[in-house]
Amino acid sequence: MTTCDRIPPRRGSRARRATWIALGLVAGAAAGAGGFRIAVPDYAWSFPRDHWAHEGYRTEWWYFTGHLDSKEPGARSLGFQFTIFRIGILPARPPFRSEWATSGVAMGHAAVSDLDRGEHRFSETVRREVPLLASFGLHPDPEIARVQGPAGTDGAWTLRWNGDGFDLEARDDAERFRMSLSTRAERPVVLQGPNGLSRKGDAPGAASQYYSVTRLATRGTVVLDGREIPVAGESWMDREFGSSELSEEQVGWDWFALRLDDGRDLMLYALRDRGGEAGVRNGSLVRPGGEVRLLEASDWSVRPLSTWTSGVTGATYPAKWRIEIPSEGLALVVVPDFSEQENVARTPRAPFYWEGSVSVLDGAGGRAGRGYVELTGYGERNRPPV
Repeated sequence: MTTCDRIPPRRGSRARRATWIALGLVAGAAAGAGGFRIAVPDYAWSFPRDHWAHEGYRTEWWYFTGHLDSKEPGARSLGFQFTIFRIGILPARPPFRSEWATSGVAMGHAAVSDLDRGEHRFSETVRREVPLLASFGLHPDPEIARVQGPAGTDGAWTLRWNGDGFDLEARDDAERFRMSLSTRAERPVVLQGPNGLSRKGDAPGAASQYYSVTRLATRGTVVLDGREIPVAGESWMDREFGSSELSEEQVGWDWFALRLDDGRDLMLYALRDRGGEAGVRNGSLVRPGGEVRLLEASDWSVRPLSTWTSGVTGATYPAKWRIEIPSEGLALVVVPDFSEQENVARTPRAPFYWEGSVSVLDGAGGRAGRGYVELTGYGERNRPPV
Protein backbone atom coordinates (compact mmCIF):
# COMPACT_ATOMS: atom_id res chain seq x y z
CA MET A 1 0.00 0.00 0.00
CA THR A 2 1.50 3.34 -0.98
CA THR A 3 1.26 6.42 1.20
CA CYS A 4 -1.41 7.99 -1.00
CA ASP A 5 -3.53 4.81 -0.79
CA ARG A 6 -3.37 4.42 2.97
CA ILE A 7 -6.57 5.10 4.89
CA PRO A 8 -5.80 6.53 8.35
CA PRO A 9 -7.17 4.69 11.39
CA ARG A 10 -10.29 5.70 13.26
CA ARG A 11 -11.15 4.44 16.71
CA GLY A 12 -14.53 2.98 17.48
CA SER A 13 -16.04 2.06 14.28
CA ARG A 14 -17.25 -4.56 8.98
CA ALA A 15 -17.69 -5.80 6.38
CA ARG A 16 -17.41 -9.68 6.91
CA ARG A 17 -13.66 -9.27 7.59
CA ALA A 18 -11.59 -6.19 6.55
CA THR A 19 -8.47 -4.28 7.25
CA TRP A 20 -10.91 -3.22 9.93
CA ILE A 21 -9.10 0.02 10.57
CA ALA A 22 -9.43 1.09 6.92
CA LEU A 23 -13.00 -0.06 6.61
CA GLY A 24 -13.88 1.70 9.84
CA LEU A 25 -12.91 5.09 8.46
CA VAL A 26 -14.61 4.58 5.12
CA ALA A 27 -17.80 3.20 6.65
CA GLY A 28 -18.01 6.15 9.00
CA ALA A 29 -17.56 8.64 6.19
CA ALA A 30 -20.18 6.91 4.08
CA ALA A 31 -22.75 6.74 6.87
CA GLY A 32 -22.41 10.48 7.44
CA ALA A 33 -22.82 11.31 3.75
CA GLY A 34 -26.28 9.78 3.42
CA GLY A 35 -28.05 8.95 0.21
CA PHE A 36 -27.04 5.31 0.03
CA ARG A 37 -29.45 2.59 -1.07
CA ILE A 38 -30.74 0.28 1.63
CA ALA A 39 -31.65 -3.39 1.60
CA VAL A 40 -35.33 -4.00 0.83
CA PRO A 41 -37.63 -7.02 1.23
CA ASP A 42 -38.80 -7.00 -2.40
CA TYR A 43 -35.41 -6.88 -4.09
CA ALA A 44 -35.66 -8.32 -7.63
CA TRP A 45 -32.85 -10.89 -7.81
CA SER A 46 -31.31 -11.81 -11.15
CA PHE A 47 -28.48 -14.31 -11.58
CA PRO A 48 -25.77 -14.28 -12.69
CA ARG A 49 -26.10 -10.47 -12.87
CA ASP A 50 -26.20 -10.04 -9.09
CA HIS A 51 -22.73 -11.60 -8.78
CA TRP A 52 -21.39 -8.25 -10.05
CA ALA A 53 -21.04 -5.00 -8.09
CA HIS A 54 -23.99 -2.81 -7.10
CA GLU A 55 -23.65 0.95 -7.30
CA GLY A 56 -25.09 3.08 -4.53
CA TYR A 57 -24.72 0.72 -1.55
CA ARG A 58 -22.32 1.58 1.24
CA THR A 59 -20.79 -1.88 1.63
CA GLU A 60 -20.67 -5.13 -0.31
CA TRP A 61 -18.39 -8.12 -0.34
CA TRP A 62 -17.58 -11.40 -2.07
CA TYR A 63 -16.38 -13.94 0.47
CA PHE A 64 -14.96 -17.42 -0.10
CA THR A 65 -13.77 -20.05 2.36
CA GLY A 66 -12.93 -23.67 1.73
CA HIS A 67 -10.79 -26.76 2.12
CA LEU A 68 -8.22 -28.01 -0.35
CA ASP A 69 -6.21 -31.23 -0.50
CA SER A 70 -3.48 -32.63 -2.71
CA LYS A 71 -2.83 -36.30 -3.33
CA GLU A 72 0.88 -35.76 -3.92
CA PRO A 73 3.26 -37.40 -1.41
CA GLY A 74 4.03 -35.00 1.41
CA ALA A 75 1.49 -32.43 0.25
CA ARG A 76 -0.72 -30.56 2.66
CA SER A 77 -4.34 -30.23 3.64
CA LEU A 78 -5.22 -26.53 3.48
CA GLY A 79 -7.96 -24.12 4.44
CA PHE A 80 -8.34 -20.80 2.62
CA GLN A 81 -10.16 -17.49 2.77
CA PHE A 82 -10.50 -14.98 -0.07
CA THR A 83 -12.55 -11.80 0.31
CA ILE A 84 -12.98 -8.63 -1.74
CA PHE A 85 -14.85 -5.68 -0.27
CA ARG A 86 -16.32 -2.67 -2.03
CA ILE A 87 -16.81 0.22 0.39
CA GLY A 88 -18.72 3.34 -0.56
CA ILE A 89 -17.38 6.74 0.46
CA LEU A 90 -20.08 8.54 -1.54
CA PRO A 91 -23.32 7.22 -3.09
CA ALA A 92 -22.05 8.25 -6.55
CA ARG A 93 -18.78 9.33 -8.12
CA PRO A 94 -18.18 13.09 -7.71
CA PRO A 95 -18.39 15.19 -10.90
CA PHE A 96 -14.67 16.03 -11.05
CA ARG A 97 -12.58 15.82 -14.24
CA SER A 98 -10.04 13.56 -12.63
CA GLU A 99 -9.37 9.86 -12.84
CA TRP A 100 -8.57 10.04 -9.11
CA ALA A 101 -12.15 11.05 -8.33
CA THR A 102 -13.84 8.06 -6.77
CA SER A 103 -16.89 7.05 -4.80
CA GLY A 104 -15.33 4.02 -3.15
CA VAL A 105 -12.48 1.91 -1.89
CA ALA A 106 -11.65 -1.71 -2.67
CA MET A 107 -10.12 -4.03 -0.13
CA GLY A 108 -8.93 -7.61 -0.20
CA HIS A 109 -8.27 -10.18 2.50
CA ALA A 110 -6.71 -13.58 1.86
CA ALA A 111 -5.46 -16.32 4.16
CA VAL A 112 -4.10 -19.84 3.89
CA SER A 113 -4.12 -22.25 6.83
CA ASP A 114 -1.80 -25.26 6.68
CA LEU A 115 -3.95 -27.73 8.61
CA ASP A 116 -1.19 -30.33 8.90
CA ARG A 117 1.45 -27.97 10.31
CA GLY A 118 -0.77 -25.53 12.15
CA GLU A 119 0.51 -22.52 10.19
CA HIS A 120 -1.65 -19.54 9.23
CA ARG A 121 -0.76 -16.80 6.73
CA PHE A 122 -2.85 -13.68 6.22
CA SER A 123 -2.66 -10.86 3.69
CA GLU A 124 -4.50 -7.59 3.07
CA THR A 125 -4.65 -4.94 0.38
CA VAL A 126 -6.55 -1.61 0.37
CA ARG A 127 -6.86 0.58 -2.73
CA ARG A 128 -8.86 3.48 -4.11
CA GLU A 129 -11.37 2.49 -6.77
CA VAL A 130 -9.48 4.24 -9.56
CA PRO A 131 -7.72 3.05 -12.75
CA LEU A 132 -4.64 0.86 -12.17
CA LEU A 133 -5.46 0.37 -8.47
CA ALA A 134 -8.94 -1.17 -8.23
CA SER A 135 -11.97 -1.70 -10.44
CA PHE A 136 -15.29 -3.53 -10.52
CA GLY A 137 -16.62 -4.88 -13.79
CA LEU A 138 -20.10 -4.66 -15.26
CA HIS A 139 -22.18 -7.69 -16.22
CA PRO A 140 -21.49 -9.58 -18.47
CA ASP A 141 -17.77 -8.69 -18.38
CA PRO A 142 -16.14 -11.84 -16.90
CA GLU A 143 -14.04 -9.76 -14.49
CA ILE A 144 -16.07 -8.96 -11.39
CA ALA A 145 -13.34 -7.29 -9.33
CA ARG A 146 -9.66 -6.41 -9.54
CA VAL A 147 -7.54 -4.97 -6.72
CA GLN A 148 -3.83 -4.24 -6.90
CA GLY A 149 -1.93 -6.54 -4.53
CA PRO A 150 -0.17 -5.50 -1.31
CA ALA A 151 2.99 -3.38 -1.36
CA GLY A 152 5.96 -5.35 -2.63
CA THR A 153 3.83 -7.78 -4.65
CA ASP A 154 3.42 -7.38 -8.40
CA GLY A 155 0.06 -7.95 -10.02
CA ALA A 156 -3.54 -7.82 -8.87
CA TRP A 157 -6.00 -9.91 -6.91
CA THR A 158 -8.87 -10.82 -9.20
CA LEU A 159 -12.34 -12.35 -9.08
CA ARG A 160 -13.87 -13.54 -12.35
CA TRP A 161 -17.03 -15.33 -13.48
CA ASN A 162 -16.29 -18.43 -15.56
CA GLY A 163 -19.85 -19.30 -16.53
CA ASP A 164 -20.26 -22.05 -13.93
CA GLY A 165 -18.64 -20.43 -10.89
CA PHE A 166 -15.82 -18.11 -9.89
CA ASP A 167 -12.09 -17.90 -10.54
CA LEU A 168 -9.95 -16.16 -7.95
CA GLU A 169 -6.33 -15.08 -7.69
CA ALA A 170 -4.41 -13.65 -4.74
CA ARG A 171 -0.72 -13.32 -3.93
CA ASP A 172 1.49 -11.92 -1.20
CA ASP A 173 5.23 -12.21 -1.75
CA ALA A 174 6.09 -11.11 1.79
CA GLU A 175 3.92 -13.89 3.25
CA ARG A 176 5.24 -16.27 0.56
CA PHE A 177 1.91 -17.57 -0.67
CA ARG A 178 -0.23 -17.44 -3.78
CA MET A 179 -3.58 -19.01 -4.69
CA SER A 180 -5.07 -19.53 -8.14
CA LEU A 181 -8.39 -21.33 -7.88
CA SER A 182 -11.33 -22.10 -10.15
CA THR A 183 -14.75 -23.02 -8.77
CA ARG A 184 -17.91 -24.60 -10.15
CA ALA A 185 -21.27 -24.35 -8.40
CA GLU A 186 -22.64 -27.70 -7.24
CA ARG A 187 -25.75 -26.18 -5.66
CA PRO A 188 -28.02 -23.29 -6.63
CA VAL A 189 -27.96 -19.89 -4.96
CA VAL A 190 -29.34 -19.80 -1.41
CA LEU A 191 -31.19 -16.60 -0.43
CA GLN A 192 -30.35 -15.96 3.23
CA GLY A 193 -33.51 -14.64 4.86
CA PRO A 194 -36.95 -14.07 3.31
CA ASN A 195 -36.22 -13.22 -0.34
CA GLY A 196 -32.58 -12.70 0.65
CA LEU A 197 -33.24 -9.95 3.23
CA SER A 198 -30.99 -10.56 6.23
CA ARG A 199 -32.07 -8.51 9.24
CA LYS A 200 -29.31 -7.09 11.47
CA GLY A 201 -31.54 -5.08 13.82
CA ASP A 202 -34.85 -3.26 14.23
CA ALA A 203 -33.84 0.11 12.75
CA PRO A 204 -34.94 0.99 9.20
CA GLY A 205 -32.35 -0.27 6.77
CA ALA A 206 -30.60 -2.43 9.37
CA ALA A 207 -30.34 -5.32 6.91
CA SER A 208 -28.44 -6.58 3.90
CA GLN A 209 -29.27 -8.40 0.68
CA TYR A 210 -27.57 -11.73 1.36
CA TYR A 211 -27.09 -14.93 -0.60
CA SER A 212 -24.70 -17.89 -0.61
CA VAL A 213 -23.46 -20.65 -2.86
CA THR A 214 -22.79 -23.29 -0.23
CA ARG A 215 -20.93 -25.87 -2.32
CA LEU A 216 -18.43 -24.99 -5.00
CA ALA A 217 -16.18 -27.69 -6.47
CA THR A 218 -12.74 -26.07 -6.33
CA ARG A 219 -9.40 -26.86 -7.95
CA GLY A 220 -6.20 -25.06 -8.88
CA THR A 221 -2.84 -24.36 -7.28
CA VAL A 222 -1.57 -22.93 -4.02
CA VAL A 223 2.06 -21.87 -3.72
CA LEU A 224 3.67 -21.92 -0.27
CA ASP A 225 7.32 -20.90 0.20
CA GLY A 226 7.96 -21.40 -3.50
CA ARG A 227 6.43 -24.86 -3.67
CA GLU A 228 3.51 -25.22 -6.07
CA ILE A 229 0.80 -27.54 -4.75
CA PRO A 230 -1.97 -28.77 -7.09
CA VAL A 231 -5.15 -28.85 -5.03
CA ALA A 232 -8.79 -29.84 -5.23
CA GLY A 233 -11.61 -29.52 -2.74
CA GLU A 234 -14.79 -27.64 -1.91
CA SER A 235 -15.59 -24.09 -0.92
CA TRP A 236 -18.43 -21.80 0.18
CA MET A 237 -19.25 -18.35 -1.19
CA ASP A 238 -21.10 -15.67 0.78
CA ARG A 239 -22.29 -12.40 -0.75
CA GLU A 240 -23.84 -9.37 0.93
CA PHE A 241 -24.57 -5.79 -0.01
CA GLY A 242 -26.35 -3.04 1.91
CA SER A 243 -25.85 0.19 3.80
CA SER A 244 -26.48 -0.66 7.46
CA GLU A 245 -24.08 -0.56 10.38
CA LEU A 246 -23.99 -2.06 13.83
CA SER A 247 -26.15 -0.36 16.43
CA GLU A 248 -24.54 1.22 19.48
CA GLU A 249 -25.36 -1.88 21.52
CA GLN A 250 -23.86 -4.37 19.04
CA VAL A 251 -20.16 -5.14 19.30
CA GLY A 252 -19.54 -8.01 16.87
CA TRP A 253 -20.76 -11.31 15.51
CA ASP A 254 -20.14 -15.05 15.36
CA TRP A 255 -20.70 -16.68 11.95
CA PHE A 256 -20.71 -20.38 11.05
CA ALA A 257 -20.63 -21.93 7.56
CA LEU A 258 -20.70 -25.72 7.89
CA ARG A 259 -20.84 -28.37 5.17
CA LEU A 260 -22.07 -31.60 6.75
CA ASP A 261 -21.05 -35.03 5.51
CA ASP A 262 -24.70 -36.07 5.18
CA GLY A 263 -25.12 -33.46 2.42
CA ARG A 264 -26.73 -30.69 4.47
CA ASP A 265 -25.25 -27.18 4.71
CA LEU A 266 -25.70 -24.96 7.73
CA MET A 267 -25.27 -21.18 8.12
CA LEU A 268 -25.70 -19.53 11.52
CA TYR A 269 -25.14 -15.85 12.29
CA ALA A 270 -25.38 -14.17 15.72
CA LEU A 271 -24.84 -10.48 16.48
CA ARG A 272 -23.64 -9.92 20.06
CA ASP A 273 -24.39 -6.98 22.32
CA ARG A 274 -22.09 -5.45 24.93
CA GLY A 275 -23.21 -8.00 27.48
CA GLY A 276 -22.32 -10.89 25.20
CA GLU A 277 -25.94 -11.76 24.40
CA ALA A 278 -26.89 -12.63 20.82
CA GLY A 279 -29.80 -10.25 20.25
CA VAL A 280 -30.02 -10.85 16.50
CA ARG A 281 -29.72 -14.39 15.11
CA ASN A 282 -30.25 -15.73 11.61
CA GLY A 283 -29.75 -19.14 10.07
CA SER A 284 -30.49 -21.49 7.22
CA LEU A 285 -30.22 -25.18 6.48
CA VAL A 286 -29.81 -26.46 2.92
CA ARG A 287 -30.83 -30.05 2.24
CA PRO A 288 -28.92 -32.29 -0.20
CA GLY A 289 -31.49 -31.65 -2.92
CA GLY A 290 -31.10 -27.87 -2.58
CA GLU A 291 -34.26 -27.20 -0.54
CA VAL A 292 -33.70 -24.35 1.89
CA ARG A 293 -35.13 -24.07 5.38
CA LEU A 294 -34.82 -20.64 7.00
CA LEU A 295 -34.18 -21.08 10.72
CA GLU A 296 -35.89 -18.96 13.36
CA ALA A 297 -33.88 -17.96 16.43
CA SER A 298 -35.93 -20.41 18.50
CA ASP A 299 -34.93 -23.29 16.19
CA TRP A 300 -31.26 -23.41 17.13
CA SER A 301 -28.70 -22.75 19.83
CA VAL A 302 -24.93 -22.31 19.99
CA ARG A 303 -23.07 -22.72 23.27
CA PRO A 304 -19.33 -22.03 23.65
CA LEU A 305 -17.50 -24.88 25.37
CA SER A 306 -14.01 -23.41 25.76
CA THR A 307 -11.89 -20.38 24.92
CA TRP A 308 -8.53 -19.49 23.40
CA THR A 309 -6.46 -16.38 24.11
CA SER A 310 -4.29 -14.95 21.35
CA GLY A 311 -0.64 -14.45 22.18
CA VAL A 312 -0.50 -11.69 19.55
CA THR A 313 -3.50 -9.48 20.40
CA GLY A 314 -4.49 -10.73 23.87
CA ALA A 315 -8.07 -11.26 22.70
CA THR A 316 -9.98 -14.21 24.13
CA TYR A 317 -12.21 -16.03 21.63
CA PRO A 318 -14.65 -18.93 21.94
CA ALA A 319 -12.75 -21.98 20.73
CA LYS A 320 -15.26 -24.84 20.70
CA TRP A 321 -19.04 -24.86 20.36
CA ARG A 322 -22.07 -27.11 20.78
CA ILE A 323 -24.74 -26.51 18.15
CA GLU A 324 -28.23 -27.96 18.52
CA ILE A 325 -31.16 -27.90 16.08
CA PRO A 326 -33.61 -30.35 17.68
CA SER A 327 -36.14 -30.28 14.84
CA GLU A 328 -33.41 -31.44 12.44
CA GLY A 329 -31.98 -34.03 14.81
CA LEU A 330 -28.67 -32.16 14.96
CA ALA A 331 -26.42 -32.07 18.01
CA LEU A 332 -22.97 -31.07 16.81
CA VAL A 333 -19.64 -30.04 18.29
CA VAL A 334 -17.53 -27.61 16.26
CA VAL A 335 -13.78 -27.57 16.94
CA PRO A 336 -11.08 -25.33 15.38
CA ASP A 337 -8.58 -27.33 13.36
CA PHE A 338 -5.96 -25.31 15.23
CA SER A 339 -6.19 -22.21 17.38
CA GLU A 340 -3.80 -19.76 15.71
CA GLN A 341 -6.04 -18.70 12.81
CA GLU A 342 -6.42 -15.07 13.87
CA ASN A 343 -6.22 -12.48 11.08
CA VAL A 344 -4.00 -9.62 12.22
CA ALA A 345 -3.26 -6.90 9.67
CA ARG A 346 0.24 -5.49 9.21
CA THR A 347 -1.22 -1.99 9.47
CA PRO A 348 -0.33 -0.65 12.95
CA ARG A 349 -3.23 -0.67 15.43
CA ALA A 350 -5.55 -2.28 12.90
CA PRO A 351 -8.48 -4.27 14.33
CA PHE A 352 -8.34 -8.04 14.05
CA TYR A 353 -10.63 -11.06 13.90
CA TRP A 354 -10.56 -14.86 14.03
CA GLU A 355 -11.33 -16.61 10.76
CA GLY A 356 -10.64 -20.30 10.82
CA SER A 357 -11.12 -23.79 9.49
CA VAL A 358 -13.14 -26.04 11.79
CA SER A 359 -14.13 -29.69 12.06
CA VAL A 360 -17.70 -30.73 12.86
CA LEU A 361 -18.23 -33.74 15.15
CA ASP A 362 -21.36 -35.72 15.92
CA GLY A 363 -22.61 -36.71 19.37
CA ALA A 364 -20.27 -39.71 19.48
CA GLY A 365 -17.22 -37.64 18.54
CA GLY A 366 -17.06 -38.89 14.95
CA ARG A 367 -16.53 -36.63 11.98
CA ALA A 368 -19.73 -34.98 10.73
CA GLY A 369 -18.40 -32.24 8.45
CA ARG A 370 -16.09 -29.29 7.88
CA GLY A 371 -16.52 -25.57 7.76
CA TYR A 372 -15.38 -22.09 8.66
CA VAL A 373 -16.12 -19.81 11.59
CA GLU A 374 -15.67 -16.04 11.83
CA LEU A 375 -15.50 -14.18 15.15
CA THR A 376 -15.37 -10.37 15.30
CA GLY A 377 -15.47 -7.78 18.06
CA TYR A 378 -13.40 -9.73 20.59
CA GLY A 379 -10.59 -7.97 22.43
CA GLU A 380 -10.16 -4.37 23.50
CA ARG A 381 -11.30 -1.54 21.17
CA ASN A 382 -11.96 -4.01 18.38
CA ARG A 383 -15.57 -3.32 17.41
CA PRO A 384 -16.25 -3.92 13.70
CA PRO A 385 -17.16 -0.78 11.75
CA VAL A 386 -20.52 -1.84 10.26
